[in-house]
Amino acid sequence: MDRVQIFDTTLRDGEQAPGISLNAAEKLEIAQQLARLGVDVIEAGFPIASPGDFEAVQTIARQVEGPVIAGLARAQAADIEAAAGAVRDAARPRIHTFISTSDIHIRYQMQNTREDVKKAARAAVAHAKSFVDDVEFSPMDATRADLDFTAEVCAIAIEEGATVINIPDTVGYTTPDEYAAFLRGLYERIPQLKDVTLSTHCHDDLGLAVANSYAGVQAGARQVECAINGLGERAGNASLEEFVMLLHTRRDVAGVETGINTREIARTSRMVSRLTGYVIQPNKAVVGRNAFAHESGIHQDGVLKERTTFEIMDARTVGLEGTDIVLGKHSGRHALRQALEDLGFKVDGAALNTAFKRFKEIADKKKTVTAMDLEALVTDELRQEMAGYELEWFEVEASSRRPPHARVAVKTPEGEVAEGAFTGDGPVDAIFHAINSATGIDARLREFRVDAVTGGQDALGEVSVVLELEGETASGQGVATDILEAAARAYVRALSVAVTKVQAAQAAADPRAAETELTPGP
Repeated sequence: MDRVQIFDTTLRDGEQAPGISLNAAEKLEIAQQLARLGVDVIEAGFPIASPGDFEAVQTIARQVEGPVIAGLARAQAADIEAAAGAVRDAARPRIHTFISTSDIHIRYQMQNTREDVKKAARAAVAHAKSFVDDVEFSPMDATRADLDFTAEVCAIAIEEGATVINIPDTVGYTTPDEYAAFLRGLYERIPQLKDVTLSTHCHDDLGLAVANSYAGVQAGARQVECAINGLGERAGNASLEEFVMLLHTRRDVAGVETGINTREIARTSRMVSRLTGYVIQPNKAVVGRNAFAHESGIHQDGVLKERTTFEIMDARTVGLEGTDIVLGKHSGRHALRQALEDLGFKVDGAALNTAFKRFKEIADKKKTVTAMDLEALVTDELRQEMAGYELEWFEVEASSRRPPHARVAVKTPEGEVAEGAFTGDGPVDAIFHAINSATGIDARLREFRVDAVTGGQDALGEVSVVLELEGETASGQGVATDILEAAARAYVRALSVAVTKVQAAQAAADPRAAETELTPGP
């Protein structure tokens, strides 16, 4: 079968979703899991966006083996040089550069002309080619652009050495028939297009990202840009898990395949969900909690008799059997380390001691600890090490006869312990305001979600919060058997991220930083 390359942009376009702010260590963790998943290309970030983004891309380029490591760059010399510096240590580096070809972008966003676009595209690809052999070019907002002009710009990119031409449906505007026709039109107008890889990049504003990507493949594209859980700008990108399982399940009609290890899909989805704070909706295709659940009696009866009566995929194919019991309260360090390694976590030394201590605390409260519990615990501990503020302790007095009162102690980034107290509308409200009081930061709660990691009365609770501080949004997550403790952990972590983002925004407000103002990318 023909092979479709999977280009994952979770760490670049996915991170542009509101409230997501991953640090370098979290990005590396996700990138390593993406390599285990078997993606062909990891778009690791936008190196010129910030020193932190450059560091993250550079770290991934140096430490992640297997996939091509790509850095995004506008069609500007400084961007391309930053991307080149970030990916140069990768075994297989790529620079992905872009510029708009739609008249609405050229006129209103760029305030430029078509001739300027052609010159910039030529210069950008040539400049990128001087650093790496593998250069990808994207005409941003192509699906709202003139076909002939877009073809002309893409032909210029190929002349200058582009190895991949990516056609973005940047605002999720097109339909499958239109998108396929656009790609076929490019093949007709650019004879040399057959000598490079044609790629898709579709957004989900109208719910058609996966359908448009599939239409693109049927029209000849052999790279698809997508993201775990469909993360990305606005409504997000094409969902990697949905697109991959579409080709896997219907390979009889698709006629193409990918190199994805489908058994790693669920694990990757859960990791990205926990690190970004974006909870997976229960009815999400492939990885949602209800994706393989049956409520109807007729459906249940059919599945009990023969699974394929109402299931077109096997849950084990995507790795959704991860709720099996792994450990109990008497399990030792060696058993914990082996279980974590089986889940893809290499933990040793002080980190193993910390994880083991937390495991024992949880095991005393739960009869059994499952694989999903361990994933949640280890990810939670990683967040704890990265937090600027840390929860020391909390106490809550709650009653139906008087308003709840909370007291908390928070360790500041400077190592001092600050205490605060507040009487709120409920115990969670009281804790959150007490944390604000302790830190002296008046953050506003925008979202609050509680989910059970697994089933049962003793399940771990996972809390996700989104805060707003001085116009910046940030998310945080916490895991514990006590929902109040999980909520407090989540709030403190979100506060740490929010403070970091505010500080970065203030630094960017310096007039000397104005030249690096960014556009979102394809």
